[in-house]
Amino acid sequence: MTKETSQTLDRGLSVLEVLAEHPEGLSVTELSQKLGVGRTVAYRLVVTLEAHSLLRRSVDGKCRLGLGLLALARVIQPLVREASGPALRMLAEALSCTAYLMIADSHDGLVALVSEPNRSDLHVSMRIGTRSPLEASAGGRAILAARTAAGRPLDPPWVITNLEGGSHGLAVPLTGITGLEASIGIISSREFSETEFGARIARSAQEVSRMLM
Repeated sequence: MTKETSQTLDRGLSVLEVLAEHPEGLSVTELSQKLGVGRTVAYRLVVTLEAHSLLRRSVDGKCRLGLGLLALARVIQPLVREASGPALRMLAEALSCTAYLMIADSHDGLVALVSEPNRSDLHVSMRIGTRSPLEASAGGRAILAARTAAGRPLDPPWVITNLEGGSHGLAVPLTGITGLEASIGIISSREFSETEFGARIARSAQEVSRMLM
């Protein structure tokens, strides 16, 4: 660690990063082991973060991310929506299907932004704010694939899935953005070329990722 950084702040942020990787929760002892610090140091970090509602301790003694992070997330999400809006609109018009941005919230995916085509007589609608398990959609599965890859490039970079009701989905994760798990995807009532659509969405995902880095 360089002299210019704060060791205490660095450790506190590390606590949040570790808990984000363990939504099931960790005890203070487990946290100290993950961080490589003594239990007393870990306990002080926990108490401080808890005082700011960035961490909560359950009755089982497990530490989990606190609701105070939601206030911070509300500031970040508009930035993500602003960066991805033009790309989604271009996708919706170019591919004549509904395009969306999905952001991970632990085990769920939250639809943060939707763009529907203007020149399509028939398309699948999505509602902003819709929440579903990550494994239930192409957008969520793309996020899970990125988690599994742990920074390694996906080949191919997209995930495709057939949904109930005959809808078809394809999505690509946003990559290289610290602290954000998200994807850009499309959903259509008709079949499409996986290679053609996948390559187009992958380019859009790369553009948005670069804007947010």
